[in-house]
Amino acid sequence: MRQSSEPVRTVGYVGMGIMGSAMAANLLKAGFEVIVSNRTASKCGSLEQQGAAVASTPADLASREPDVIAINVSDTPDVEQVIFGEHGVSTTAKSGLIVIDHSTISPAATQQFSQRLAEQGVDMLDAPVSGGDVGARNGTLSIMIGGPDNTFEYCRPVFEAMGKAITHLGPSGMGQVCKACNQIAVSCNLMGVCEALALAKRSGLDMGKMVDVVAAGAGGSWQLANLGPKIADGDLAPGFMIDLVLKDLAIVANAARDHKLPLSATALAENYFRSVTAGDPEGGKLGTQGMCRTIERLGGFQFAQ
Repeated sequence: MRQSSEPVRTVGYVGMGIMGSAMAANLLKAGFEVIVSNRTASKCGSLEQQGAAVASTPADLASREPDVIAINVSDTPDVEQVIFGEHGVSTTAKSGLIVIDHSTISPAATQQFSQRLAEQGVDMLDAPVSGGDVGARNGTLSIMIGGPDNTFEYCRPVFEAMGKAITHLGPSGMGQVCKACNQIAVSCNLMGVCEALALAKRSGLDMGKMVDVVAAGAGGSWQLANLGPKIADGDLAPGFMIDLVLKDLAIVANAARDHKLPLSATALAENYFRSVTAGDPEGGKLGTQGMCRTIERLGGFQFAQ
């Protein structure tokens, strides 16, 4: 467990996708020295222009001995590759390093990764986030953290540069469990948003006005306020892609199976997402608001006309 009295100065960041690149940019703005790495090196260009150093691989990054290495990649095997692969962090990591995983992955795998890293004297925090690309850009993410208490406190300034709601939830894996709960709520809520918009559209009610009124009352939510207008306008550009939420819901399904939980609404939301990808190879690249395509098909109408 981290005992250093020296504050975090240097943060490595692996994964320059929509979320990771914005989160790394906020670390730069907060005054941290930042080193970035990405499988496709060209995606590091924007961060390099903003003042970040660039490492060729996660191993190269770890060899530069940052205080912390954050990871934000797609799935459990990707995290394992970044940490334990041939050119992974663990091949050059020194004792005292902290790994923060912002990816959304299996809680059980997270616990295994944490135990393996501990054998090298490396602490790990699982710290998945919620708030989408808007929250990543604005530094207003909700960050759900599992891992040792003192390691969390040491890294608090790092989290504060990227988020507003920062919660330590317990031992390793609890951040990932909380993110699974978040994805249940997000997916089921979005299903309700799509159905509310469908009734408004088919009834001749102005969808924008409906969103404004309902968002101000008990039916309000982030999904309604942020994705409702996009659905009404036919804007399906991704802040968070359907392919990724389907990956997250597979994690939820595995956990539900382990705990013998009947998560019926979540299963229906997953089917709605999966229906968007059926017969459309590009459907999974749409934003999660693309769930509305299933509602359109079932209802025989289009939101944006």
